[in-house]
Amino acid sequence: MIAQYAADGIVLGVTLALGAIGLTLTYNILRFANFAHGEFLTFGAYFALVFVSFLAGGQSLGPLTFGWSFLAAIACAVLLTALLALILDWLLYRPLRKSDVAVALVIASFGASLMLRNLVVFVWGSQPEYYTRGIAIAREIMPGVRLSANEVFVVLLTALLMLALHLFLSRTLLGKQMRAVSDNPALAQVTGIDVRRVVRWTWIIGGGLAAVAGVMFGLTVQISPEMGFNLILPMFAAAILGGIGSVYGAVLGGLIIGLAQSLSVPLIGAEYKPAVAFGLMFLILLVYPKGILGEKS
Repeated sequence: MIAQYAADGIVLGVTLALGAIGLTLTYNILRFANFAHGEFLTFGAYFALVFVSFLAGGQSLGPLTFGWSFLAAIACAVLLTALLALILDWLLYRPLRKSDVAVALVIASFGASLMLRNLVVFVWGSQPEYYTRGIAIAREIMPGVRLSANEVFVVLLTALLMLALHLFLSRTLLGKQMRAVSDNPALAQVTGIDVRRVVRWTWIIGGGLAAVAGVMFGLTVQISPEMGFNLILPMFAAAILGGIGSVYGAVLGGLIIGLAQSLSVPLIGAEYKPAVAFGLMFLILLVYPKGILGEKS
């Protein structure tokens, strides 16, 4: 049973990690906590649902959803969610950044979160939706661990995306520019780096990863207007636990939070999962105040 709960925690953890990466990129480069990031997950999940229904002729998919049509739906959801993030930045965040008042951006992100959540309800309704019309059968992949093909797909796709992000940040010119801007925006601009271009790509990457995280959560649980709101605090916990500003810390924090929430179920019940995750975060921060992989001052 412990092995099964651990496997379920990994599935949840990789979803939280994808969302936390976008949060930590936004904080590291734009210097504010974006509470509307959870709604990017929600919109990504619903965008993919629209394309899944279109490609399937108005019908939901079978128990095994992954395939070229589903991957195409994910790609479309990534593009549309990245566009949504750019539009939100252009209309709301960019004018406020000129005022140089950090708290204004945080409050604005709260308002944007409420607006986007209600927009989802207006367009798609308040009832939960599903990508599949049947129940995915879990199979035993190792002694004591049963996972469905969809859950295995979630873990593998997330691992590939994290590897691709690592190579992007460490090997490409744009990735190195993003790291430079996160260290010192003023110095990066003096050296000739186009900071506005870096900001645009931060929103594109963060929004795209959030869209994938929303699709992964919808694939293994369900799609609902409240999903982003329910996941935003665990994602912040993952980013803070791993070390706010550290991409790799966000991945580690997501896995720890996911495992903590899942392993607490047989001990104290599912209703206390968030409390366990945040309690663990507090205990680790007492030992590592900057987070596990955070920079030491």
